Amino acid sequence: MDVKKIQAFVDLATTLNYTKTAERLFSSQATVSKQILSLEKALGVKLFSRAHRQVALTEVGIAILPNAKRLVHEAERLTETVSQYQQTADLTLTIHSIPSISQYRAFNLIAAFHAAHPEVALHFAEAENENLLTSLDNGNSDVVFLRLFSLEASPYEQLVEEQDQFAVVLPKSSPLAQRPSLTMADLSGESFLLLNETTDLYQPVMDAAHAAGVTPNIIYKGQRIDLILGMISRGMGLSVMMQHSLDLTDYSAITTVPLEPQRVSYLAFFAVALAS
Repeated sequence: MDVKKIQAFVDLATTLNYTKTAERLFSSQATVSKQILSLEKALGVKLFSRAHRQVALTEVGIAILPNAKRLVHEAERLTETVSQYQQTADLTLTIHSIPSISQYRAFNLIAAFHAAHPEVALHFAEAENENLLTSLDNGNSDVVFLRLFSLEASPYEQLVEEQDQFAVVLPKSSPLAQRPSLTMADLSGESFLLLNETTDLYQPVMDAAHAAGVTPNIIYKGQRIDLILGMISRGMGLSVMMQHSLDLTDYSAITTVPLEPQRVSYLAFFAVALAS
């Protein structure tokens, strides 16, 4: 029996949400749906009821869930054992990171490591911040590079590499660009071009706006920084982003102004803590 289908069942039994399970498994909603339907067909039972757009476990789904969890756990142990052997034998290193890593020192560290250790097969991929620790927990990566807005006790090994803070990104021609710093209140009435909810920056920006009593006039939300910068350079609005995450080399008409009060973020490497 396909372990991936059982893993999809176990995860969906936790989230009761196809979209969330797809995100957690680095898959698509359609794939998860097919896996569940295929598993139900193979077992000859219905595992979930889907009434009124609500997902719930059936009685038989509840009954087999403990066994399914044990199967997934054993499969993960097997995968971990094989992975450890392969890493020892083949010297592989898988790193997952936030998309903007190229603007931080960490990117140079990875490049320097790759140049110094050609014997290590490096596998590098990007993902949004919220999925990175899941990738680490699932054994899909050895190291992740992510952004934190607070430093708290963690079960992971972590190395804080850099700090960053929010800045207002706007055309140099804007009167606001001449100020030494800006507050959210100063931006009231402006058109906002923001990175959307799938990134780790949208909610902090909205929190800062609401704390200042400002309801942003959002005319665009997306994931592409280059598209937002192109819109700003054409006078379509302004944005709030992390100061060091931007490369303005090709955008001579754009500048940044620090946002007050400052909200610091920490850029850090995370890895599973080694047993002592």
